[in-house]
Amino acid sequence: MNDITVAMFAVANQDAAIAFYTQKLGFELRADTRFGPNGEYRWVEVAPAGSHARLALNEPMGGAPGGGSIGVETPDVIAEHRRLSAIGDLDLDPEPMQTPGAPLLFMMRDPDGNHIAVVQSPDSTS
Repeated sequence: MNDITVAMFAVANQDAAIAFYTQKLGFELRADTRFGPNGEYRWVEVAPAGSHARLALNEPMGGAPGGGSIGVETPDVIAEHRRLSAIGDLDLDPEPMQTPGAPLLFMMRDPDGNHIAVVQSPDSTS
């Protein structure tokens, strides 16, 4: 198996989710493909620039959107928190936190209620 990872989030509206991840968070759109017998389904993937891991933004399968969670690493959690705070209109923790045994991190939520932990890379110092 390959080491490329695809996480999946259930979203209410794929176009709105694409806009949030690409325009607000700066992710790249990696895939937007129709499939199914009549093209009635859509596979959408976004990812942070340069990342091999991708995030699939799917319509809910039998449930409500939201409820997923992922972690993304950055070499500078504090700078990333400042960058995202300056964007405004984002649901993120007021400041990064560090507890014993855990890396420096902060949490944010997308408009559908999926959780994103922004975590200091293990080989980085802040």
